[in-house]
This record gives sequence, C-alpha cells and structure tokens, in this order.
Amino acid sequence: MDLREALLSIPAIMLAVILHEVAHGWVAYRMGDPTAKLAGRLTLNPIPHIDPFGTIILPGMFIVLGSPVIFGWAKPVPINPNNFRDLRVGTFLVSIAGVSMNVFLAFFFGAVYRVLIDLARILDPFLVESLIVPLLLFSKKSVLINLILAIFNLIPIPPLDGSRALMSLLSFRYWELFYRYEIYGFFVITILLFTGVLGKIIYPPLMFLYQLILGGV
Repeated sequence: MDLREALLSIPAIMLAVILHEVAHGWVAYRMGDPTAKLAGRLTLNPIPHIDPFGTIILPGMFIVLGSPVIFGWAKPVPINPNNFRDLRVGTFLVSIAGVSMNVFLAFFFGAVYRVLIDLARILDPFLVESLIVPLLLFSKKSVLINLILAIFNLIPIPPLDGSRALMSLLSFRYWELFYRYEIYGFFVITILLFTGVLGKIIYPPLMFLYQLILGGV
C-alpha cells in the first residue's frame, strides 16, 4: 500500500466505523431507547465517536506495518435495551443496524467507483490523475473496509453484533448465560485472529462480495 492509498484509508475507516455506531444508536432511539441521543452520539461529528486506540492508533499501526488491510473501531454507542418497546425485536434490529449500514456503504461506494471508472475514460488525463484516481482509491478502500466490518461483526461470538442478533432469537432463559460469557469473547476472537482462523473465515465471502460489487476488479 503506497502512502496515498494509506492516507485515504484513514477517512474511509473513520466513516465506516462512525456510521456503524450511529446506525446502532439511531435504531435504538427508534425502538424507544433515547440513551445514545441523550449522550450526543446521534451525530456525524466524528469527535464524540473517536476511540483513541481503535480509531487512531490501531489503524496507524497497520499503516506503519504496511498491512494491506486497515481495521479499527469507534466508541460503542450507549444503549439500554430495557427501554425498547419490544425487547426481542429491538435487540435484533439494533444488533444488525451497524452491519446493515456497512453493507449499504459498501454497495454505495461500489456504485461511486463504477461511475468514476466511466468518467475516467472521458475526462482530461490531468483531472483524472489529480481527482478521479484518489476518489477511485477512496471508493475501493471504503468498499473493502465496510465489507470487512460487516462480515467480521456477523460472526456469532460475543460481543460482536452477530452474537446479539442470534441471542435475540433464543429463549429469554439463555440470555443471562449469554451475557455471563460475553467477556470471554474477546479472548476467543484474539486467538482466532492470531492463529489465522479468523482470516480464513472472513476472506472467502469478503473476496466474493468485493469482486461482485466492484465488477470483478
């Protein structure tokens, strides 16, 4: 990854993780929970959402190490499920809201990428190199980052979104057990990450969707 591509990845990941969290908070608000709204988290202003490590330090480390993929997260929005008008429905919809936002963004920037490709064929070469090429790189990175976030969060390991969506479909008697073991999920995810198992889970659907959205690129 060259320097220009790396620098364009930073706003792409910030947009992806911030809108992911805003989607959680907005759906929670629509389901009757004003916690995120009262905390000032239903905003596109990036400052309230920035997690110093997940939004800045970790992506920066990936860039320094020359990683082909940059990953990170924003501060989770505060949510109180007890305020939901329907606990089961609210939990499910809030759980999939972030993933749904990332999937939408992936397809949106995929459409932008295809339009830019067509423009690059007819515009002045100087304009293409100075404007269209950076926008193409940003769009490709946005597609990749949003797909990674969506697929990763769908994995049903607590506290990822997929686990909460799955939990909402189970009988209430299992919810307490689910929450009890949630703290161990980070250790499981870390082990899967460093053993390469997580990559093998994510890579096949990631590449399929990435090539589908960008037209085989």
